[in-house]
Formats: sequence, C-alpha cells, structure tokens
Amino acid sequence: MDERGPRRGKLIVYLGAAPGVGKTFAMLDEAHRRLGRGTDVVVGLVETHDRPQTAAKLAGLEVVPRRTVTYRGSTLTEMDAEAVIARHPAVVLVDELAHTNVPGSRHAKRWQDVEDIRRAGIDVITTVNIQHLASLNDEVERITGVRQRETVPDAVVRAADQVQLVDMSPEALRRRLAHGNVYRAEAIDASLTSYFRVGNLTALRELALLWLADKVDDALDDYRREHRIDTPWPARERVVVAITGGAEGETVVRRAARIASRSAGSELIAVHVVRSDGLSGPDGTSLRASRELVEELGGSLHSVVGDDVPEAVIDFARGVNASMVVVGVSSHTSLRQLFVGSTATEIARLSGPIDVHLVTHDKAGGPRRMRRSVSPLSRSRQAAGWVAATVLPVLVTLLLSATHTEQSLPLEVMSYLAVTVLVAMVGGLLPGLAAALAGFLLLNWFFTEPVGQWTVSEPRNLVALLVFVVIAAAVSSVVDRASRVAADAARARAEATTMSGLSQSVLTGDDTAQAVVARLRATFGLESVSLLARHDDLDGWELLAADGPAAPETPEAADAQVRVDDRRVLALRGRSLRASEMRVLDGFAVQAGLVLEYRRLRERDARAAALEHAEATSTALLRAVSHDLRTPLATIRASVDGLVGGGRLGEAERAELLSSLDGSTDQLERLIDNLLDLSRLSSGLLTPRVRDISLDEVLPLAVAGHPPGAVVLDLDEEEPLVRTDPGLLERVVANVVANAVRHAPGTAVRVDVHAGARDMEIRVADRGPGVSEAARERMFEPFQRLGDATPGGLGLGLAVARGLADAVGATLVAEDTPGGGLTMVLTVPLAVAGS
Repeated sequence: MDERGPRRGKLIVYLGAAPGVGKTFAMLDEAHRRLGRGTDVVVGLVETHDRPQTAAKLAGLEVVPRRTVTYRGSTLTEMDAEAVIARHPAVVLVDELAHTNVPGSRHAKRWQDVEDIRRAGIDVITTVNIQHLASLNDEVERITGVRQRETVPDAVVRAADQVQLVDMSPEALRRRLAHGNVYRAEAIDASLTSYFRVGNLTALRELALLWLADKVDDALDDYRREHRIDTPWPARERVVVAITGGAEGETVVRRAARIASRSAGSELIAVHVVRSDGLSGPDGTSLRASRELVEELGGSLHSVVGDDVPEAVIDFARGVNASMVVVGVSSHTSLRQLFVGSTATEIARLSGPIDVHLVTHDKAGGPRRMRRSVSPLSRSRQAAGWVAATVLPVLVTLLLSATHTEQSLPLEVMSYLAVTVLVAMVGGLLPGLAAALAGFLLLNWFFTEPVGQWTVSEPRNLVALLVFVVIAAAVSSVVDRASRVAADAARARAEATTMSGLSQSVLTGDDTAQAVVARLRATFGLESVSLLARHDDLDGWELLAADGPAAPETPEAADAQVRVDDRRVLALRGRSLRASEMRVLDGFAVQAGLVLEYRRLRERDARAAALEHAEATSTALLRAVSHDLRTPLATIRASVDGLVGGGRLGEAERAELLSSLDGSTDQLERLIDNLLDLSRLSSGLLTPRVRDISLDEVLPLAVAGHPPGAVVLDLDEEEPLVRTDPGLLERVVANVVANAVRHAPGTAVRVDVHAGARDMEIRVADRGPGVSEAARERMFEPFQRLGDATPGGLGLGLAVARGLADAVGATLVAEDTPGGGLTMVLTVPLAVAGS
C-alpha cells in the first residue's frame, strides 16, 4: 500500500554564507550516498554554473527534464515540478531555493514549487545562501553594497526538517575563486575586489552562523519544553535583566547590554514584574522609556505578573533558559535590608545554576518609597478585617469598662489579644497589627494606672502591655503567612490537577484542538484563546480552533502568544499571566502539538484504510473479471458452440448442453445483480418501496431455482403481514439461501418463519461447516469468501443481503445451528394495524 500521498515530504536545506562554499557539491554527495543505500533519488534541477567538478557529480543520477519557457523572444528552462510529482521519487534535488521563476510560470518563486512537491509526499533537498533570506536582505545590502532581488521567506527555511551549514573560511573561499572553481576567469578579479572581500565574507559567515544558532536554539527550547526540563541549559548566552521602572533602570539595562555583547549571538531580555493587585508599580512614562532603551540596545522587554518579585524573576529566567540575571543593588537602607532583606539578595538565593550579577547605581542604599504590602486574602476579607480592627476594640473597651477592677488587667489583656487574633484571621497582617496597636493604647488609657494618661505606674503592667503587643504582632504575622502558604498550596494543587489532566488526555489521545483551547481558557480565566497555523504559502494564518468571544485571528491581535511549533501558535486574549503559570501554559502548548499530531496520524490512517479497502475491492473485481465471470461465460460459449456446430447431437447431449447453458446464464445473472446491488448501496441510489405484504408473496420465489430437496420452506399461510419492500426482501432471502446451499451441499437448508410481538424472524439454517464467532461480522463485508475457493462466487452475496436488509429496516445476523452449521436470522418489522 502506497502511503506517500498523505505524507508531507521533508525539507533538507544546505545553507551557505556565499556562492562557491560547496552547497551544491554537498547536496550531490548526499544524493549519491542515499542512492547507494537504495533510495529513489532524482535531480529536479541542479545548476552547475559550468563548474566541471559539479557537473561530474551528476553522473549516475536520474535527471528530470526541464520544461522550456518562451519569454520576450528567448527560450528559457525551469524546473518541471509537475513532472517531478508525476515521477514521484522518494527524494528530489532542487538547487537555488530563492530563485525567481520566469513570468508565466505556475508560481512566482521556486520555493513555492518546492512546497507543491512536498505536499505530494516527496522529500526535497535544496540549497540557499544566507543573503537570500528575506529578513537579512537589508543587512546584506549594508555589508556588501549589493541588494539581493531573489529572496525566500525565513519561515520556509526555519520550518525545514534539517538545515546543514556548509562552512568555509573567507581565505579558503577566495583561493577557490582565484583557482577558477567558482566563476569564469574574466570575472575573478572583479569578484575578489568587490563582493568577495575578506570583510564581506567574514560578516556573511557570521550572519549564517548566528541565524543557524537561532534555529538550533528554537529546537533546544522545544526539546526542553516537551521533556519538561525546568533547569537552564546554558547552550547560549542569554542575559535577563530585571527592571523596576525606576531611575536606576537605565544604568542596569546598559550594564546588562555590555555583558551580553561580550558573546557573539547572545540575547538580552528585560523582565518587569507587575503586582497582581495593580495598585503599585512605576508610572507608564518610566516603563515606556525602559522599553525603548532595551529595544534600542537590541533586546526585548517582557512583563509578568507576580506577588513575589524574586520568585517571578527566577521563574521567567528558567523559562527562557537564561544563563545570567542582572539586577540592580537594592535602594533600601541598610537597616531595612537587615530586617526585610532585598530583592537582589533573594534573587541570588533562588537562582540555583543561573549566575546573578549585581549592578550598583546612584540610588543604591538610599531612601526608597515603601511598597504597599500585598495580602493573599481577597479584598472583601481585607475590608472586613479593617472594619473589625476599628469596631471590635471599641466594643471590648465598653464591655470591660463596666467590670474593671485592679485585679482584672490579665483578663483585659487576654480579651484584647483575642480580638487581635480574630481580626488577623479575618483581614490578615495589617488589620491585625492595627488591632494590636489599638488594644495597646486602649489598655494603657482605660485599664492601667494612672487611668486616663499615657503612662504606666507599675512596671509589671508595662511588661504585660509590651508582651501583649509582641504576641499580637506575632500572631498576626503567623496568620498572614498561613494564608500565603494556603494560597500557594491551592495554586500548586490546581497546577498539579491541570497537569495531571493534560497528561491523561495526551496518553489517551482523546482530546481535540477545540477541547485544548477551551480548557486553556477556563484554566487561566482568559477572555478568548485561538490555535493558529501559518498557511503553507506563509501568507496569513488559519484558525484551527477557538474559544471565547472575539478570538484573535492573528498572533498580532492577541495580548500574548505561545509557540507550539514552527507553524502553529496559541494566541491569548485577556488578563496578564503570572510567571509561575508559564509552565502550565507550556504544557498546553505541548498538548496542542500532540493533539494536532494525533489528528494528522488518524487522518493518515483513515486514508490508508480507505486505500486498502479500495485496493481490496479492485483486486476482487479484477479476480471477478478474470475468473469468476469468465467461468460462466466460458461455459455459455462452449454450450452455444456445441449447439450451433455442424455435428449431429443426440437428444441427451442437446438437453445437457441446454441445461449447462441455462445454469451458467443464471449464475452470470446472479453475479451481475450482486455487483449492481452493491454499487447502488455504495452510491446511496437505492430507494426502497415499503408496504404491508404477506411472506407467502416473497419466500416461495426466493427459495426457488434450487435442486429438489435442497431447500425446505416451512411457512404458515396465516402468518401476520410484514412491512417491507417485497422485491428487496426477496433478494435478501435469495442471497442468504443461495449462500447456505453453496456451503452445505448434500444437506437440506431449512427456512422457518416465527412471529414475535413486533417483528417476524425468517431463519435460514444449514448443516454446513459453520463460521467461527470471530469471523461472523467479517463475512458480511464485500469480497469476503472466508477460505471458499470454489468457482462462481465473488463473496458479495451476504454483503448485498445485509445492505438490502438495512435499507428496508430489517436486520441480518448469524447464529450457530444446534447440532452444527450456521443459521442466518433475518428480522423484519410487522405491519402496524390500521396502516
């Protein structure tokens, strides 16, 4: 079975920094290697440029003839993509991927012809120079002074299954050029002094190496994401700089840029952490200035949401496989850093294998506006806590004032402590501290001597008040921390549940692309989510699945996007995502890729099954024409020749020939009828004419035509009417009976009728070899003879019988005959009274 059609061919690209590095030569070497391995390889188009070494490499390879094109009076040649597809090799060589076709061709560019060839399931090996990539066109022009007119979209080469760099030092390439191995002798001097200068070749070589490094880096990111590897792999220098949007941002960003510039191919990424409450943070002007500076220095700025800034920064750095984090030294005072620490030191503590570089600046160690403490509790609980912190101490004071004595101070201290604990449990740290402070002041004013003054006469009372404040503050802090831990645990539990669900759906393969985007939207509470795929011609995007109103139809229309693979992205619209949520989001991206791969494999399997079924049908039909139909035709021809021949025949011989002619004609008629019935069933052209009938109109005709005693019909004339198409029902019974007689020679086939409450059973029982339970459903498929090698049958009788039975509302199943054999049970609905 040929499965090449549904499979999309692979693309292998030999990439070079300049003409003459040996791309075509390397491509031809690969072709000979594959040819020696037994692969079907042809040359679609190879440009030798009159280089004898390259031309010699073509020896032994099949070359598909080019097509000729007349343009403005000149006859030109182009690759014949249609001929390549018609030839359908396993691999085709196509030189110069960026080539522009002659006007009037099917496609403007050769890479579009290559896409057609790949869609036909043919692998393509091609070549391209770095200066022909569309994104580098301007840079190449600045380096060489030459603008390339022939370009290929970067996405075409990036999506290649394999990119092989053909590298050569500038000096070696210039020697090759000087020896006449690249251009003709008259063009050598001009080339050496212009395009092929050492500086030009060095810059082009660097562009090629960096571009390929980017593609390799994408492949590494895909591998880490698919295998859930969270720890950074420092395969490439990637510097993450944490910015606050403050005045120190410019100093820190410029320092990070200098660090990144020390390594070729390094990447500068800035990250800004936004508090989830949205109430604190830099003003838009300062953050916009930071973004412009980062982009000016060749980097990119990303915003993530997180209440714990150091953890958010490190989560982001791990997610982008960073090798270093650059952060400014804290501007907190030394005293504050002693008690609460600093963001920079916490980042260094959490960084693990990632290097951390601290940058000092003018604001370091100076005064800094304190951030608003963010509670993990909801706003409604915080508001309730502040109300309780205001009201409860006053109410307790009123109640305790009525019973106050000199010995009741411990009770009053415990009462205010209980109020503080209650407030902290409801509203968190700050309302609890406020309640503790209010309790301290009220105890001092109303219940400690001298009453009505902010002084304490008894040292023990002072100690009691101070202990109260310390305990109240500690309890508030513990309650607040417990709330944070509970929130983290809930978030981790939700993340684990989500990842478990993803893993289960991936293992079972039951998910669809629509289910993935719907689950993603529900999990993160997004406004809408789309799964997009770039068109094969790279012009625009196709919407594969979407959930939510106004789902983005392009990545640019989304608030955020997550790469699935080279051609597909998840486009998200709605709230900003936390840095810690990126791991789950990557899991959704992997799942989306797997779902699409499962769908592709299922579609390929369905096409393969259809091809297999068509092949079996074709084989059976050919067998019918070559043998099963020829047998009765040969008998008819022999009988006719005997009857019309000149010889004298006796009555017995004449009767034998006529009997043979009659039997073969009946056999041929049955075969043709079955083929026609199967064709009508397959095309849906069969229209039953259902009416109320008596079985004695149908069954005697259906069992006729067999030798005497071969079929025994037991039919009661008083049996109720059935509702069916009499002609089609007769065909069903006739096929079933003929099949039974065929497989049980020498024994009588019984046809019995039994009436039930709603339907009538027609049972055709034989005493033949029977059929195993495992093979019973298969015998109702077309061209299934289950080992029957006797001539005259196509294996269509039971397939046609079941199809016709379904068409008239009946059912046909097989059962064992008691004592041996097979019983076919045909169930026909009874006529409805009054219909």
